[in-house]
Amino acid sequence: MISASVLLDRLKALHPKMIDLSLARMHRILAALGNPEARLPPVIHVAGTNGKGSLVAYLRAMFEAAGYRAHVYTSPHLVRFNERIVIAGQPIDEIDLARILAHCERVNEDQPITLFEITTAAALLAFADYKADVLLLEVGLGGRLDATNVVDQPLLTAITPVSLDHQHYLGDTVAEIAFEKAGILKTGIPAIIGRQDDIGGGVIAARAHEIAAPLHRLGHEWNLDVASDGFRYRDASGELIMPRPGLAGPHQYDNAATAVACARLLNQHFTLTPDAMATGLRNVDWPARLQRLTSGTLPAMLMDGQELWLDGGHNASAGLALAEAVKSWGDKRLDLVFGMLETKDPAEFLRPIAPYIGRLRTLEVPGDTPGIPAEPLAAIARSLGIEAEPGNDITSAIGTLSQMATAPTRILICGSLYLAGAVLALNGD
Repeated sequence: MISASVLLDRLKALHPKMIDLSLARMHRILAALGNPEARLPPVIHVAGTNGKGSLVAYLRAMFEAAGYRAHVYTSPHLVRFNERIVIAGQPIDEIDLARILAHCERVNEDQPITLFEITTAAALLAFADYKADVLLLEVGLGGRLDATNVVDQPLLTAITPVSLDHQHYLGDTVAEIAFEKAGILKTGIPAIIGRQDDIGGGVIAARAHEIAAPLHRLGHEWNLDVASDGFRYRDASGELIMPRPGLAGPHQYDNAATAVACARLLNQHFTLTPDAMATGLRNVDWPARLQRLTSGTLPAMLMDGQELWLDGGHNASAGLALAEAVKSWGDKRLDLVFGMLETKDPAEFLRPIAPYIGRLRTLEVPGDTPGIPAEPLAAIARSLGIEAEPGNDITSAIGTLSQMATAPTRILICGSLYLAGAVLALNGD
């Protein structure tokens, strides 16, 4: 049998563009596959600019704490493509992945289709073929024309905060991007809405009103109060006291509370007790989201008193969230290893973090996706007043910063999920 990696390389050639937002090709291949999207377990469909992956991770942990089996679809992957397709709690194995990809390739008959579209079709086929209690389905890009938006009757939709990102595909304003995200809303299907600014929130509310989709919004139908040891969640049904989320950073309280809001509505169909919610929040696993690396090849390079952290945030809103997190790290110096794709804005990402950065080493993101070269990236950082120099590779950048440190230091690798994936692979994760 041909390996999954060979098939994935071959499938990339079926369309001249990596991204070409449309649903026509999806409907065609799904019809040829026997419409697996109509045979799925109950679907929770999640869109948003930042936080949608964290929300899916919290929900998965809650369902599993309650004894349910969850299928999960996320993108991009960090180390192995199999991470994107989780079958009843386990990443799809190589044999099944190769078999399903080969079947989709045959059915497609060399017709134009993007890699994300045909692999999403393969995932939906796998999810239909294997039993589970729920499918947590994360949007790839946007929402309205995303390949995942072929499920007509999800059980619930959710939209995490919307901000500027992928403007060349989704529009130049928050209003335009919010309209695309709101494309996952469905008539009569309740929607949980995370924190939004007035513009994005207004666009989502207008779309929901137009199609009669009931909204449950942070700051309106539900709210949270953060405390030192957790948070209080409040809605029309009462209050819940929840623990501190297992993922680091102040922004994770919003993501965790959004998961609780989802769970409260889902209790019409499942039994997600407060204990299961709390256990899920504590035990959540979502790598490269302000993650401390404590074992492996890379932390072993550090000296006493040094820490290594990793974050995959890559847009202006992620930079703001990261700044909120690191401003409480005043007990140690903060140095950065930084890389970013050429489609992103490094200045907007770095600007809020700049006051907290000691030294910075830039890298071109490894792999096939075009990254900003290290020297121009360093020049951008220097224009913000950061002491920045280009680095050669991940290992040497970490080693240089470690050796230069004369005080307890945190080294944070950030700017790209693709860079984060390369770090985890190099670290042996």
